[in-house]
Amino acid sequence: MIHTKPLNNTIPAREKLLVSILTPAYNEADIIEKSVQTIYDYMQQLEDEYDWELVVVNDGSRDNTGKLADELARTKDNMRVIHHKINRNLGGALQTGFRHCRGDYVIVLDIDLTYAPYHIERLLVEAVETDADIVVASPYMKGGKTTKIPFKRELLSRAMNKLLRWTSPADLHTYTGMVRAYKREFLQNLNLKSNTYTINPEIINKACILRSRIQEIPAHLDWSEQSKVVSRTSSIKILSGIFSGLMTGFIFRPYAFFMTIGGILSLISIYVIGWIFVNTFAIYPDIAVGARDVEQAFSLSVATVFQDRPYSFFVGGVTLILALQFLSLGFLSLQSKRYFDELFHLGSSIFKNSNNAVVK
Repeated sequence: MIHTKPLNNTIPAREKLLVSILTPAYNEADIIEKSVQTIYDYMQQLEDEYDWELVVVNDGSRDNTGKLADELARTKDNMRVIHHKINRNLGGALQTGFRHCRGDYVIVLDIDLTYAPYHIERLLVEAVETDADIVVASPYMKGGKTTKIPFKRELLSRAMNKLLRWTSPADLHTYTGMVRAYKREFLQNLNLKSNTYTINPEIINKACILRSRIQEIPAHLDWSEQSKVVSRTSSIKILSGIFSGLMTGFIFRPYAFFMTIGGILSLISIYVIGWIFVNTFAIYPDIAVGARDVEQAFSLSVATVFQDRPYSFFVGGVTLILALQFLSLGFLSLQSKRYFDELFHLGSSIFKNSNNAVVK
């Protein structure tokens, strides 16, 4: 069940939780020291409420990110750094981080702090109060906002999230965002495949299949610092983002694409065939006067309409055939999707039992 509701900062009475702050880093030598210190300054204010750790995944950085992270970890007892020898992209970095986090809850945060650290407590409060498996920080829901995001980037992001909202069973506003809170128990039983940014919608998709509880809170995505650095989004990257978004949406609900196309083609074919019949019956009385019988009159009427508008018959016939094909594919993909969901649910149960057996 998916819920979206306004933020409530009241923390219920409970035992002290261990929270893991997970942040992937790739070529972030210029900002990692400042960002880590900012996180520490904020989390120290919450030490009466939570025990916590910071887990940094150096994702094969080519600059001094790894070295600087190691130096920071030597001076901070609750900071750990995991290194990738090569860049494994966001999906790979998150999967590595999930395996190494020890907290009851895992908070994923951008190392550039485009979502300020105060989102950590907001995510935790919502997760604890609602017993959610996932809490998403959403700049696109009511109460959220964005600041100084490059136009192309924001346009692409909003379009992709609108598409995913249409195809997903989860009623969320942000599917591609990385900043979230997770129950570690939920992550331990989740088998992930994606190595790219599509890992974020993949998690939502699989959480829906497992009927996990997902919440969403308003957030502020602030690019004020990033906007000072000149960056250009290439046409290839934009096209790649659009293609990835379409494929992710297709995986969410493939039958929606087929049935939508089939529905549009059905409407076109009904309109064209309807036009043919209207014009046929419009000229039928005049032709019937000289015809032997009704059958001949009707045939001559159709032939007259065909001579006048032959392409109408072609368009009506082709669109009708294509509509039936796409609708058939839609029903088949719906059946396949349900089979996949059941198999994934069964596989996840086996995976969970295997993990529990290893722990015991």
